[in-house]
Amino acid sequence: MARIKGVDIPNDKHICISLTYIYGIGRSLAKTILKNVGIEPTTKTKDLSQEDLVKIRDEINKHLTEGDLRREVNMNIKTKMEINSYEGTRHKKGLPVRGQRTNRNARTRKGKGKTVANKKKV
Repeated sequence: MARIKGVDIPNDKHICISLTYIYGIGRSLAKTILKNVGIEPTTKTKDLSQEDLVKIRDEINKHLTEGDLRREVNMNIKTKMEINSYEGTRHKKGLPVRGQRTNRNARTRKGKGKTVANKKKV
């Protein structure tokens, strides 16, 4: 397995797909990186030489990925919470941030349903 930015990328997949295992790199950025380096996106990761991997690492270092990106996103969320913006208050309450409805959905953010006492049907 090749190791880039502290992430093991799979050998048996195309390098374009393998790069998406790195936080902050999606399909389009992976294709752009490979085009800049001059590697065919359909090449398998195991077929790459060490020089190719070094070129890819150098190109990825130009972009914000992995730990630095995670840190920046978390700092942005903390800032919103500190200034009490609408998004910050939604983050604090553990509710959906981007305008989704909550009266019958949003279980991912709200957690398991809570039972309300003394709610018997007559």
